Amino acid sequence: MSASLPRRALFPALILLVGLNLRPILASIGPLLDQIQCDTGLTDSQASLLTSLPVMLMGLCLLGAARVRALLGERGGIALGLTAIMLACLARWQWATVPALLVTAVIGGFGIAIVQALMPSLLRHHAGDRAPAMMGLYSTAIMGGAALASFAAPRIASTQGWLVATGIWALPAVLAIAAWWLASPPPQKAPQGSTATRIWGNRRAWRLLGFFGLGTGAYTLVLAWLPPYYTGLGWSARQAGAMLAALTLAEVVAGLAVSFGVGRFADRRPMILLAIAALLAGMLCLCLAPLTLAWAAAGLAGLGIGALFPLGLIVAMDHGESPAQAGQIAGFVQGGGYLLAALLPLLAGVIRQNLSDLTPAWWLMAALCLLLAVLAAGLRPGDRLSPLPLYGA
Repeated sequence: MSASLPRRALFPALILLVGLNLRPILASIGPLLDQIQCDTGLTDSQASLLTSLPVMLMGLCLLGAARVRALLGERGGIALGLTAIMLACLARWQWATVPALLVTAVIGGFGIAIVQALMPSLLRHHAGDRAPAMMGLYSTAIMGGAALASFAAPRIASTQGWLVATGIWALPAVLAIAAWWLASPPPQKAPQGSTATRIWGNRRAWRLLGFFGLGTGAYTLVLAWLPPYYTGLGWSARQAGAMLAALTLAEVVAGLAVSFGVGRFADRRPMILLAIAALLAGMLCLCLAPLTLAWAAAGLAGLGIGALFPLGLIVAMDHGESPAQAGQIAGFVQGGGYLLAALLPLLAGVIRQNLSDLTPAWWLMAALCLLLAVLAAGLRPGDRLSPLPLYGA
């Protein structure tokens, strides 16, 4: 019993460390995109793939979360995912070509996908009633890693070059691998005789997927294109990276607020609608006065995105009757949601390549905020996904 106490005490720290490694490979690109395009000939459409490809792969892998868990196990699978992220970063440190960037986007996306496929059920198994708070902590760590990378990458690049700035994130991945392998919780056996939920035909599951996907789409959109948008308006890479860092720090603040406050509200909808309102206000600032209201846009959009991401996961997990069912639902919602989210940066890249302007992408996201509100209104507390009906709401 006493031997397990250190592991229990380290569990939140491990979750933080793993989460911090899940976004630097994506967030380090945006502030340096102009320089990368200049050196490699990367087009806007190809640049969008550096975000969209990993996110698409994350979605595909997460749709098979149960199979991933059965094949790899939580402990070994998360270690494998972190190793893939490390290898992708190391490769970026060495090769400055378009094919290398795209291949490492796939490898890194594969690693992120494995971790995110396994983490929800692991949290439900090991955190119990504290799972919503731990999910908020994990989500906040993910956003914290993005903030660190977006702020540090242009500063590292100014002295060491963009290869180092995009590859150096292999080092914290090595630390995370070692810590996880030494101190991660023991494997859990899958529950026997559990009833599977028939998710694909369930309208409530698709509502959850749409809600998570559009909210996460706002995140992938700003992650990929906010810095290039502002360098196009005359800002330096450092300034644009600092703005993305400020946005992601606002996400961290919102994520922490959700983590510590979500347990007080059985009905998540007031928090969700407040987050959507903040995101909408941020998008309108980008559309109407991008220079005058730049920092207001970053703060408001960051608060909205930072709250929507963990709330999307928490609400999905709320619909499970057991850890296994919660993991199944979360895998479906994240998997399809990331596939949906991957479309927004891809569409923005096409818009920029053809119109030389990203403003229509911000208007599109503002309109999608209204759809988000409609989806959120139907997420009543206490609802569960039935294990029986194929077409129940």
